[in-house]
Amino acid sequence: MRVNIYYGGRGLIDDPTLFAIEKITKVLDELRVTVERYNLYEEKSSITVLPKTLKDADGVILAASVEWFGIGGFLQQFLDACWLYGDKESISHIYMLPLVMATTYGEREAEYTLIRAWEMLGGVPCEGLCAYVDNHVDFETNAEYNLMIEKKIENFYRTISKKAVAFPNSSMQVKETMLRSSSLSLTPQESEQLSVYVSNDNYVKKQKEDIEELASLFKGMLGEDGDADIYIRKLKENFYPLDDMKAIFQIDLTDENTSLVIDINEDKMECYLGSVEESDVTAKVKKEVFTDILNGAKTFQSAFMSGELSAQGNFKILRNFDTIFRFGK
Repeated sequence: MRVNIYYGGRGLIDDPTLFAIEKITKVLDELRVTVERYNLYEEKSSITVLPKTLKDADGVILAASVEWFGIGGFLQQFLDACWLYGDKESISHIYMLPLVMATTYGEREAEYTLIRAWEMLGGVPCEGLCAYVDNHVDFETNAEYNLMIEKKIENFYRTISKKAVAFPNSSMQVKETMLRSSSLSLTPQESEQLSVYVSNDNYVKKQKEDIEELASLFKGMLGEDGDADIYIRKLKENFYPLDDMKAIFQIDLTDENTSLVIDINEDKMECYLGSVEESDVTAKVKKEVFTDILNGAKTFQSAFMSGELSAQGNFKILRNFDTIFRFGK
């Protein structure tokens, strides 16, 4: 038999949950149970891959420390990962004992949260062990409390050994009819591999950069509602190059969440939707004001002076915008 313990506290020396875990581990060792413990605060960078450790487990103990409110972030992240990447078929055969030690109000609510979460995952929750601990020394030295912990774990061991059947509950029906763990149809192996990718910060960062690059590419190709094509056409039609003029303008259309890049190299000008890491002038303006500038109703400089357009960068180049682009003339 194998039991995994997932500890969601912070590892503080006076955390009564740690004492309970040590007591539980000792009892299970005496019963010849293989115990594997995972301190989630030490595994925080790889919590998304921990659901794969459930595969060979017959039972799990979810150990929460209630210090102010709820089960804490690490344990919540682990349960989220189980929902997103865990093998639900494996989880459906695993018995779970909630262990909650509170130094403030809320141990019953935290225990109920763990039970409900495990039911939603399809697993089998067992009678929990929870307590409010005012003084951890008094709690640890109380013989009756120690005996109660032993009895609870022995019952947990018997439940797993007998493979006790639990009554059906409405959570399973809710899961089947309303909840969806993923919009993709993934095998357990694919979900596990996905969890490995998610835990890799460099991989996630690269994926985000690729998505942003593709989004900019397609926006540049298609435009947004045809506006981009109009902007680019007007800029090209009204471009009057200056000798030795090299500049990059980035126009952020604040109400469209879109940026337009104007790259000028003497008598050549490129314009596209997207963004650049470094620009000579970065302007922020609403679409309506920028449209007025392109139609010649107002100048770039007058919009800046009136506060309708904000800009940062090289202001000498900023002042040249109305010389390079002459709209309505």
